Amino acid sequence: MEKYLLKIEKLFRILNHGDFTMGKFPYDILHKFVFSRLGKIDPSVLFGPSIGEDAAVVDLGNIALICHVDPITGAVENIGWLAVHIACNDVAVRGGEPRWILPCILLPEQNSIELLDKITLQIDKAAKTLGVMVIAGHTETTVGLERPIITMTAIGLAPKEKIVPISGAKPGDVVLVTKGIGLEGTSILATDFAHELRKRGVPDEIIMNAREFIKEISVVKDALAIRDYATAMHDPTEGGLIGALTELACASNVLIRIKEEDVLIRRETEIICSALQVDPLKLISSGTLLATVRRNLAEKAINKLQEIGITAKIIGTVEKGYGVEIIRKDGSIEKFTKPVVKDELFRLLEEEKIKFK
Repeated sequence: MEKYLLKIEKLFRILNHGDFTMGKFPYDILHKFVFSRLGKIDPSVLFGPSIGEDAAVVDLGNIALICHVDPITGAVENIGWLAVHIACNDVAVRGGEPRWILPCILLPEQNSIELLDKITLQIDKAAKTLGVMVIAGHTETTVGLERPIITMTAIGLAPKEKIVPISGAKPGDVVLVTKGIGLEGTSILATDFAHELRKRGVPDEIIMNAREFIKEISVVKDALAIRDYATAMHDPTEGGLIGALTELACASNVLIRIKEEDVLIRRETEIICSALQVDPLKLISSGTLLATVRRNLAEKAINKLQEIGITAKIIGTVEKGYGVEIIRKDGSIEKFTKPVVKDELFRLLEEEKIKFK
């Protein structure tokens, strides 16, 4: 699969105009070229583009309209399923219930009909799982594209008093996560890197179990269950848990301190990450809800999640200061002050540490 890595490199060279840097742009670039160019400011927009605020919130009177758009560029398989759930996740972590989706599907010239059939079946299944509807979109074959790309828009509604901004964390809150970190990344690695994992001694049972994590990447139920208790919520996508923590800390202007040994992580994730020398705390983690909760409400929030069959655990605290401190298992302390963390999935592809045959 060295050919696969070359295709990825070619794609990102095209997208980034020759700069082979996968993933999000640094925030100084976004501030200069994106956040400062928003057109006419509309006072009905309660939350617009800013650090970590992935979904816009618009005041419609008694209710709020919540909108989010996200591309899927880091996975090959299950791209339609991922596109629906990841976009809807960001509506839910703002406290909204996803209702409508609009996919933009870009396909390579070869096998476009077969790909379209596969992708739209996945979108339909995921949409029915969440109870949302495709209301518009766009589909085309694109010259020079090596693989499909989907950009998905999700729209939802919420009572204004239910809105949960990522900037709401306060000193004294505790930090909790659900299910286990790295679920999406583990599934991608188990699917696209299976040959290398087997070469490194990972049992087929672990690989097959890990692939099934793709079914758990929605945090809609998680977020809606505890939106009354949360001060801030986030869906840890690119950059994994640490990436999401830094965005949350920077948006809320607080210090978040967590212990690695307290983080929820599944056996399959530990084994696969160890085999590939991947830090699971920096691995794309859709399926994990990250939330800050008032300490006196944390038990209620965890019990509410348990009632719907979702495991949750407190992993750290919110304090005065700025940034994120990770107390590693060996006692070392890792500090982060910038809200961009390179995802381990992209690191593997960039550095070509995994050599397929």
